[in-house]
Amino acid sequence: MQISPLDIQQQQFKGKMIGGLDPDDVDSFLQQVSQEMERLIRENSELKEQCRKSTFEMDDLRQRETNLRETMLAAQKITEEMKANAQKEATLLISEAEIKAERILADAENRLLQLNTQIQDLRREKLQFETSFKSILENHLKLLNTNVE
Repeated sequence: MQISPLDIQQQQFKGKMIGGLDPDDVDSFLQQVSQEMERLIRENSELKEQCRKSTFEMDDLRQRETNLRETMLAAQKITEEMKANAQKEATLLISEAEIKAERILADAENRLLQLNTQIQDLRREKLQFETSFKSILENHLKLLNTNVE
C-alpha cells in the first residue's frame, strides 16, 4: 500500500473511550509508514545508483566520442597529406617524363641533323666521284682517239 503525504495528514486514529488513541491503530499506521519509507529509501538509493551509472556511462561515451572525433580528424589530416604527396609525386613524375621526352626529342633532332649532314656529304662525294670518273673517261677517250689517228 502506498501512502501519500495527504494520507498521512488526513490519518485519524480512533480514540479510546477515555479520549486517547487506539495503540493498535497507531502501531499499524506507523508500521505502514515505516514500510513505505523503507521502500522509498530503497527506491531512492536504486535511482541514485542508476543515475551514478548513467552519469559514468555518459562520461565514458563523451570520452569515446572525443577520441573518435580526434581519430577522424587525424585520419582526415593523413588522407589530405597523402593526397598532397600523391599530387606532388604525380607532378614530379610528369615533369621527369616531360624532361625525358624533351631529351629524346633533342637527341632525335640531333640525329636528324647528323643524317642530313651525312646525306649532303655523300651527295657531294657522289658528285665529286662522278666528275672525277667523267674526267678520267674523257682523258681515256682522248688517249684512245689520239692513238687511233
